[in-house]
Amino acid sequence: MRTLPDPKRYDAMQYRRCGRSGLKLPAVSLGLWHNFGGVDDPGAMKKILLRAFDLGITHFDLANNYGPPPGSAEKNFGRILKQHLSAYRDEIIVSTKAGYRMWSGPYGEWGSRKYLVASIDQSLKRMGLDYVDIFYSHRFDPQTPLEETMGALDAIVRSGKALYAGISAAYKAEETKKAAAMLRSMGTPCLIHQPSYSMLNRWIEGGLTDALEQEGIGCIVFSPLAQGLLTDKYLKGIPKGSRADKPWGFLKKEKITPEILKKVRQLNDMAKKRGQTLAQMAVAWILRKPVITSVLTGASSPAQIEDNAGALKNLDFSGDELAAIDRLCPPG
Repeated sequence: MRTLPDPKRYDAMQYRRCGRSGLKLPAVSLGLWHNFGGVDDPGAMKKILLRAFDLGITHFDLANNYGPPPGSAEKNFGRILKQHLSAYRDEIIVSTKAGYRMWSGPYGEWGSRKYLVASIDQSLKRMGLDYVDIFYSHRFDPQTPLEETMGALDAIVRSGKALYAGISAAYKAEETKKAAAMLRSMGTPCLIHQPSYSMLNRWIEGGLTDALEQEGIGCIVFSPLAQGLLTDKYLKGIPKGSRADKPWGFLKKEKITPEILKKVRQLNDMAKKRGQTLAQMAVAWILRKPVITSVLTGASSPAQIEDNAGALKNLDFSGDELAAIDRLCPPG
């Protein structure tokens, strides 16, 4: 059954131009890194995706290895898109990536042309799509010539299997500049970079953000809530079923130290004074930077995506607030 979305879905969402391109992305996007795999609840997935679209979230971000198992997030997303949102495909931005291990042998990961071209074909088949809007090199490959990886992205765009090319994760400032120059010379500009960034992880400030501004590349950050640490979820310990409680999660129990929890509780107190949840303040703090196009948030329920989108109601920070955050979470 096709879904009739909220006719007012575009009223409250903000849309930001992606670098020096013609594309705009919602200030808050939905990532399917977690909660959309074969081990998760299909009913919950549908509710999250449909609620996100009703909130004006038009960008859904995936990768070939998202699950678990790898590939299952793309399959689940494609099924929900076909059943409920296929009539609105032209209103939706779908992105996916390739770079991590997907199959056995020497061609199943990294950045070779062989792997990337095979990966986009597999991703399109899993999602039941003719094209994706953005296709990323998921990680920098130190063993493959950068010209080959960027040439593969260019070929994928020219084939019509993707509309835009992007880079992600560990492409640092110098690698980003080189990649951008190569793509530009081929006639396929680098649209966007997707690095990790949060109040607890400020590595992109300075070098990478300066490079993105200079090159006119958009920036969409993942893990803005530090895998859930920058929410009220862990204020009293590690709840059962949380990311830190799952054996395959990236947030490890040993990383949730007393020192980290003390910082998080102080940040939570600041958020309350602003009339926000900690997650909302964390999202708003990232969006303070003009170079940021969008914040990529995950969600395990419609309520979480509503909370994240609610950050847009208060994006202003006083000088004292920013200084206090810098003291708790120093740049660098």
